[in-house]
Amino acid sequence: MSLGAESDPSDAVVEGALRPTSLAEFIGQERVKSQLGLVLEAANRRGRAADHVLLSGPPGLGKTTLASIIATELGKPLRMTAGPALQHAGDVAAVLSSLQPGEVLFIDEIHRTARAAEELLYLAMEDFRIDVVVGKGPGATAIPIDIEPFTLVGATTRAGLLPSPLRDRFGFTAHLDFYDAADLEIIIARSAGLLSVPVDSAGVAEIAGRCRGTPRIANRLLRRVRDWAQIHGDGVVNRDSARAALSLYEVDALGLDRIDQAVLDALVNRFAGGPVGLSTLAVAVGEEPETIETVSEPFLVRLGMLLRTPRGRMATAAAWRHAGMEPPAATRTLGDQQALDLA
Repeated sequence: MSLGAESDPSDAVVEGALRPTSLAEFIGQERVKSQLGLVLEAANRRGRAADHVLLSGPPGLGKTTLASIIATELGKPLRMTAGPALQHAGDVAAVLSSLQPGEVLFIDEIHRTARAAEELLYLAMEDFRIDVVVGKGPGATAIPIDIEPFTLVGATTRAGLLPSPLRDRFGFTAHLDFYDAADLEIIIARSAGLLSVPVDSAGVAEIAGRCRGTPRIANRLLRRVRDWAQIHGDGVVNRDSARAALSLYEVDALGLDRIDQAVLDALVNRFAGGPVGLSTLAVAVGEEPETIETVSEPFLVRLGMLLRTPRGRMATAAAWRHAGMEPPAATRTLGDQQALDLA
C-alpha cells in the first residue's frame, strides 16, 4: 500500500477539515507567506483585485490550501476548477463570464490546460476581457466581452511546462519547498488536536521523519497510526505505535513506501544497480512509468539513492547500503562522480 500516492473521498474530507484558513495559521513556507501577505495586504488597501498568483511545487505542500487562504484574506469567494477540465475556449469563457467582482479563480494543474483555452486566458488576465468568436472561416466575427476584475491563482507541479506567455502574466510567482522536520511536527501536533488524537512528542517525531517532507502525507500517516493505536494499543500515538503502524503500511524509517522500495529492489537485485530504462523499470515493479517518474523518483533522487543518467536509472552506493549490501567498487566510484556532477 502506497500512502504517498493514494487517497479516497473520506481522506479528502478530513484533509479539508485540517487545512488552515488564514496565513497566520499556515505553518512553514515563511518566505512565501511573507511575500504573499504583502501582495494581499496591498490589494486590500487599494480596494482592487490582487495580482494573479502562480504556485508551483510538488504535490501535497499546500497549493490548494493557499488558494483558499488567498480568497479568505481578500474577503472574496473562491471558484475552483482544474486544467484538464478546460479543453476548449468555451470552457474558459463560461467560467470567466460568470465571475463576480474580485472573485478568486483557482485552476489546479494549470499546465494541463488545453492550448486553445489557455490562449483565452491571456487577454482575460491582462485586460479583463475575452473575445468570443462567432462563426467560422472568413465570416467569423470576434465579439469582445468585458469580464469582472478577478484574481487567478494557478497551481502546478510542473512549472516548466507552462508557456512563457502564460507564466509572465502572473504578478506573483511562488515555489513551495519540502518542509523540514520541525514544521512537520507542529503540523502533526495541530492535526492531532483537531482530530482529538492523543499523541506524545516521540510519536509526532517518528511520523514527521517518515512523511517525505509533505504535510498531506504527514496527516495521512497520522490517521493510519491513530487507527493502529485504537485497535492494537491504548489509543495514544507514541513512538512504538507509530513504528508498528508504519511498518504494517510498509513505510520505512526514511519514508520509503512500497513503490519506492520496489524500485530500489529492482535496481539493486534484478539489474545489478543499472543503468536501466524507465519503461523497463516500471514493468519490473508493476507500475506505470509516469508513477515511477513523478511519485518515486523525485524522493529517491533527493535522498541520493537514485541517479538519472543518459543511459537510464542507476542505484547509488546509498541505495545498495539501504538494501543491506555493500555496493560494487565501480558503482561506488561512478555514483560519487555523478553525484558531484549533478551538484
